[in-house]
Formats: sequence, C-alpha cells, structure tokens
Amino acid sequence: MSTHAAARVAAPTRREQILREAARLFAERGFHGVGVDEIGAAVGISGPGLYRHFPGKDAMLAELLVGISERLLAGGRLRVTEDGASGNSPDALLDALIEGHIDFALDDRPLITLHDRELDRLRDTDRKRVRQLQRQYVEVWVDVVRALYPSLPEGEARVTVHAVFGLLNSTPHLTRPGALPDRAATAALLHRLARGAFEAAGRAG
Repeated sequence: MSTHAAARVAAPTRREQILREAARLFAERGFHGVGVDEIGAAVGISGPGLYRHFPGKDAMLAELLVGISERLLAGGRLRVTEDGASGNSPDALLDALIEGHIDFALDDRPLITLHDRELDRLRDTDRKRVRQLQRQYVEVWVDVVRALYPSLPEGEARVTVHAVFGLLNSTPHLTRPGALPDRAATAALLHRLARGAFEAAGRAG
C-alpha cells in the first residue's frame, strides 16, 4: 500500500471526528453543558448538519460508551487469540492485555471521564449492554490471570482485575501540568504498577 493510500485508510471519517470532539467536550463541560451547535463548530459543520450522522446527543453518548466497551472486549480477545496461537505464555498474554488497556487509558481519557460521569444517562438497554461488555472483558483478564497464577482463587483474581482497571483508568485525574511524564515513561510506569498488583495477588494466593 502506498503512503497516500495508507493515509486515506487511517484518516478518520466525519462520524469519527464528531464522536471524538463530542467526547472531548462532554468530558470537559458535562453532557448538559454542551450544545449540538458547539459540537458541530468543533468539526466545521453546522449544528443541524450533525443530524445527518446522529439523531441527537443521546445517540452520540451511547455510541461513545457502548463503542469503547466493544473495542476493549474485541481488542482483549484478539490479543489473547493471537498470542495464544503464537504459543506465548500466560505471562506474555497478561503483558499484552495490560499494554492494550494502557493505550486506552492514555489515548482515550475523555471516554473514561464520560463513563464515570454519564453512564447513568444512557437508556437502560444501552447501559445494560455496556455492563455486559465490561463483564466479558473482565473475564478475558481473569482467565489469563488464573492461568498465570493457578493458586489464585477466581474471586480474588476478579477483584484484582477490577483494582488494576481502577489504577490504569486513573489517568484523567492527573490533569495538573507536569503530573504525567512523557507517554512512554507513563506507559512503562503503569505497566510496572499493574504487574506488581497481579504479582502481589498471586503470591498471596
């Protein structure tokens, strides 16, 4: 594939641009603090023009929160499948899961904020879908953790996974200038902390 072709493939669609700016604005000012016109202005179209892509703000919020839950689950399953097919150890599988979640925690911080603040605004069906996807994502991790630490009880493995998610998903709260080192150093630190939590749980188990 040529460089130009690759660039065309990588370029975000208008729908993706809208969702990215909506996530940023919702995270900064709250769902009710942002109007359709402001989201449209952020992507260079009129507010009413957004209705060609979404029926309203509620639909944007649902797609953001359901969508990221779907991507995390799909990404986790893919990493386990690909690494498992390559014969990689549970240790390597856990590293792959941690790396994938760190990418999310560093690159999609507005979505973490949205989930914390706005999940209850979703329709019941969408909120239940998010919760279902999240439970499935946790179980992907639990299976890998228990393969690495067989003596760790299932319930304790699940609690540890949730605790590690809380650790990794803390990045939106580190907003003070200079609170985070550069991306590579932050990713490496988060990875060490996550592995340390699992190792501590494994030793106790």
